[in-house]
Amino acid sequence: MRIVVWFDSVTDQDRAALGGKSISLGEMIRAGLPVPPGFAVTSRAFRMARDSSGAMPAIHERLAGLDVSDIAAVSARAAAVRELIMSWPVPVRVEADIRAGYRQLCERTGVQDLPVAVRSSATCEDSPDASFAGEHDTYLWVRGEDEVIDHVRRCWASLFTDRAVCYRVQMGYARAALEMCVAVQKMVRPRSAGVAFTLNPADGDRSTVAIDSAWGFGEGVVSGEVTPDNFLIDKVLGSITRRTVSAKTHAHRLCDDGHVRRVELPPEEAAAPSLSDAEIIAIARYARAAEKHYGCPQDVEWALDADLPDGANIVLLQARPETVWSKKKVVVSTGADPLSSIVATLVNPLYARK
Repeated sequence: MRIVVWFDSVTDQDRAALGGKSISLGEMIRAGLPVPPGFAVTSRAFRMARDSSGAMPAIHERLAGLDVSDIAAVSARAAAVRELIMSWPVPVRVEADIRAGYRQLCERTGVQDLPVAVRSSATCEDSPDASFAGEHDTYLWVRGEDEVIDHVRRCWASLFTDRAVCYRVQMGYARAALEMCVAVQKMVRPRSAGVAFTLNPADGDRSTVAIDSAWGFGEGVVSGEVTPDNFLIDKVLGSITRRTVSAKTHAHRLCDDGHVRRVELPPEEAAAPSLSDAEIIAIARYARAAEKHYGCPQDVEWALDADLPDGANIVLLQARPETVWSKKKVVVSTGADPLSSIVATLVNPLYARK
């Protein structure tokens, strides 16, 4: 089993060592979707560091008998476990392979000290019966080999964020089975970013694509800090059926000091739509392509890279199964209206019902 696996070379043999994010990124590339290049630090690296640390008995001791209703206790114990993991020595071979992978990524893109996103990709996330979206950490705009290795370890530690610990207890996931893969991916400099659902998350309507969008990085949209613009696109006609442009008072942007910070927006930018009509339709088209490839409704993270030319600047950062409405039964009309039957088939094709 490899320690480092490039997204464009993922095989079926690698899947057991990759989390949902890394598997999905490889699948998206194979489906011809636009994805920034990168590689996965597989769960084998995590296991090697974990096993050589000898820290697991101490971790189990700190979490034994944890009452998740006691918020203060959860916070204290989870912080102690994260501190333990941050003290793990990174095995020599793991460190060498991560450094080599980062150097190769810099060579592929022609950028020295390439900024990358270092993203947690736990092997238990995005499973059919649970979604760990937002439970583990992602770090943006990381530069240099040393920083990449440090942030890989931070992602390992984020297996034990307060939220992740509570969620696993509630879902009945055993601690012994926990493993973390980490995705290292070329960073984009988003002009706008957000999420696209291949159904309406408000009512589960599969005849539409719903897009949330805001200026800058998508962190504000995902965390709920920013009220995003919202657009609904008809899947059959490809037309925008509803647009809601919100007052986006701030954005997360790359500043002159090289850090991503929350910045206040001038009133004219705050009130302006963060996407053009052409960009809205293109994002919806990519989201539908992801849905067709995976055979079920998707939750897609996307960005418009300010470093790429218009028309070629849309990149997909992640596509995962939608986990709320997809679990509910689809009601298929049995009415006699033949046109209604045709439209129902178009917007909810057979591949989505398997």
